[in-house]
Amino acid sequence: MNEDRGHLLTEQRNERSRLIDTLSVADAFDVMATEDASVPAAVARARNAICKTVDLVTESFRAGGRLIYVGAGTSGRLGVLDASECPPTFLSDPHMVQGIIAGGWDAMRRSAEGAEDSADDGAFAIADKTVDFNDVVLGIASGGTTPFVHGALAQAKRDGAKTVFLACVPFEQAPDTADVSIRILTGPEIITGSTRLKAGTATKLALNMITTLSMISIGKVFGNLMTDLNTGAAAKLTDRAERILCEVTDLSRTDAVDLLKRAGGRVKTAIVMHFANLDHPGAEARLASNTGCIPDNIPRPK
Repeated sequence: MNEDRGHLLTEQRNERSRLIDTLSVADAFDVMATEDASVPAAVARARNAICKTVDLVTESFRAGGRLIYVGAGTSGRLGVLDASECPPTFLSDPHMVQGIIAGGWDAMRRSAEGAEDSADDGAFAIADKTVDFNDVVLGIASGGTTPFVHGALAQAKRDGAKTVFLACVPFEQAPDTADVSIRILTGPEIITGSTRLKAGTATKLALNMITTLSMISIGKVFGNLMTDLNTGAAAKLTDRAERILCEVTDLSRTDAVDLLKRAGGRVKTAIVMHFANLDHPGAEARLASNTGCIPDNIPRPK
């Protein structure tokens, strides 16, 4: 007999959506929108745990370590998604933030539900990454019980990595032994047990915060401007880089384009070149001596 998970918060029935199959589309929309509107507050209540996670990840990045997400189904896909969005946004090395999904890459496109049931497979997936004390492994399991994720976290702890667990059920319903336990209590889903809904939305918000705030902490942002971005990845990113330079330096668009070329396409380097009157190598050296951050004596963007 399979384990009864009916006590889990994410498996309970939502009283407000019991008759959703009898409602008009407009009324069903209102029920769903009302439920979704409660998600940001649930994320906010997990503030302390999320901030502790950001501190761990920032420390890891500064030491040359990695953030590795582990999940199954929607949770796994969201981890892979967040990891894939970091390089174009922050010009980070693709190895810096990684995602592991139960069932491998095929599971990104087609459900592989049974893959989540093996704790050993989770452990093997982490062992294959050769993690150590500089790395953070963040396991995501909305319902809190996914064996693949718990197996991965147990292996990560054995290998000396820092561990974080993110779930949408209370600790007492599904305990963990991670260094940080993030619990985002979004409540019963409008379709019972469908954690691709509120729990998935909450997970996306939390992962956005973890990587974005960590990248800000290591100098990837100047003011609220994306000064570490991959200008060679797409025309829109090159356009954004040129506009950022114009805004920070008050240069004309033509002069900003020229400066960006001389800086090798690096916005941060271009800013230091302009304000410190340095050439490309000199600006890169200044940034390196300041842990990659733009020096404090350079004017902040208005």
